[in-house]
Amino acid sequence: MAEIITITDADDPRLHDYTGLTDVELRRRREPAEGLFIAEGEKVIRRARQAGYEMRSMLLSAKWVDVMRDVIDEVPAPVYAIQPDLAERVTGYHVHRGALASMQRKPLPEPAELLAGARRVAVMEAVNDHTNIGAIFRSAAALGMDAVLLSPDCADPLYRRSVKVSMGAVFSVPYARLETWPRGLEAVREAGFRLLALTPAEKATAMDEAAPHRLDRVALMLGAEGDGLSPQALRAADEWVRIPMAHGVDSLNVGAAAAVAFYAVTAGRPEA
Repeated sequence: MAEIITITDADDPRLHDYTGLTDVELRRRREPAEGLFIAEGEKVIRRARQAGYEMRSMLLSAKWVDVMRDVIDEVPAPVYAIQPDLAERVTGYHVHRGALASMQRKPLPEPAELLAGARRVAVMEAVNDHTNIGAIFRSAAALGMDAVLLSPDCADPLYRRSVKVSMGAVFSVPYARLETWPRGLEAVREAGFRLLALTPAEKATAMDEAAPHRLDRVALMLGAEGDGLSPQALRAADEWVRIPMAHGVDSLNVGAAAAVAFYAVTAGRPEA
């Protein structure tokens, strides 16, 4: 059973994992370097544990101690009880969900390891908006994508905002980073995947005509909001595909486009 420790000093060094959570650049550097990420809210904390992530500590307001009692009883990590105003001073924002946990990261698998057992893969290039990352992972989990590959400059899926938006789906879909871009896509092609680049370009094939659900192995490439896939990534693709639009709309948010495309890729998918 974990010890519940009441903390009254915002500068207490035991709260180091939770300081400055609103400083995006600081947390983007610190969290991978220190091997941690922050899970926010009861559901996300529970899903992180179910996915096998080890808890370093938990930060709770008083009313959440009873709600999280079963977790407290099962996990040996320290639990810090703190008043809401003090939590806001430590983290930099109002922790309205009342429960935070610092979790230990796992080593990322190699891309080849993920590709070996996958048939439907999402590949993101330079997606740096944490909300979009979370939304894409949530859709990938819900619609049956097997894995996600990230270009070297993609945002961290385990950043607090990404985890929160995904409702913990980042724990359900395995992911890896490609070391080089777009050269790393060659390994995807060599593993038997057809590389489909999602783009609104007129010369792209309409998704229903491309019929990606009939392909044995598909890697669907998604670009950043606004810019889309780079010219280098588009040249590396086997085929360009687009979602047909109506009413003069030229494109969708990348999170929404990903959900539509994932359904097209997985619909009617035969069992492996």
